Amino acid sequence: MKVVILCGGYGTRIREVSEDLPKPMIPVGDKPILWHLMKRYADYGFNEFVLCLGHKGNVIKNFFLNYQENSRDVTVTIGEQPQIKFHGTSPSEDWKVTLVDTGDGTLTGSRIRKIKKYVESDENFLLTYGDGLSNVDLSKLVEFHEQHKKIITVTGVRPPGRFGELATSKNGEILEFNEKPQASGGRISGGFFVCRNNFFDYLGEGDKVTFEDQPMRALVKEKQAMMFEHDGFWQCMDTHRDWVYLNDLVKTKEAPWMVR
Repeated sequence: MKVVILCGGYGTRIREVSEDLPKPMIPVGDKPILWHLMKRYADYGFNEFVLCLGHKGNVIKNFFLNYQENSRDVTVTIGEQPQIKFHGTSPSEDWKVTLVDTGDGTLTGSRIRKIKKYVESDENFLLTYGDGLSNVDLSKLVEFHEQHKKIITVTGVRPPGRFGELATSKNGEILEFNEKPQASGGRISGGFFVCRNNFFDYLGEGDKVTFEDQPMRALVKEKQAMMFEHDGFWQCMDTHRDWVYLNDLVKTKEAPWMVR
């Protein structure tokens, strides 16, 4: 089953971190957040990726085209008999990555429709955004999707709180402080989807289709959408604060999504 990753947005709310990189290439630790995401999928055996490129897509293309060079020491012989010699072992990532330019200003539903030919031979495909990390059990997610046989499965997560949460005694003594508490109320879409191939029938025409809008409402109306509950770690990278938080988790070796 292939993994489709939306990598074309502008990331306007996180430009203070980097204006030169597309959002999926912003580093978490020493690797782009996109790499962390792909590593997670590959750990479950999903190692064929289709990346929907847009804003600064050439940066993502160059990352994968030069993956060997950037992962190993290299000796370059310059002269009449030029030669490139790599040292050490090859990268451990056994991935097949298809990089598709889906347009600079194209919206999410239209981006997905433009990669149809790369996944239409499969009954199902995985879908996510290139800016969120989670320790969701992808095997159980796919199993749930295959059992209910609806068109789309949405992973429902509890959004992390934006501010520290205080637990106090009656007299005001602080008993507990949680810097990133999880909301105890309803769920939101965590961005980890599984779709049947006829999902493409809902994506309309043109470049301005947002799949989270009319297509999702139509699927819900037709009772073709199911939610997979995930109560573990989930964090999107929308702001500078989110980026700092994810990097702090890597530094302290407490990153729940990391493949050990």
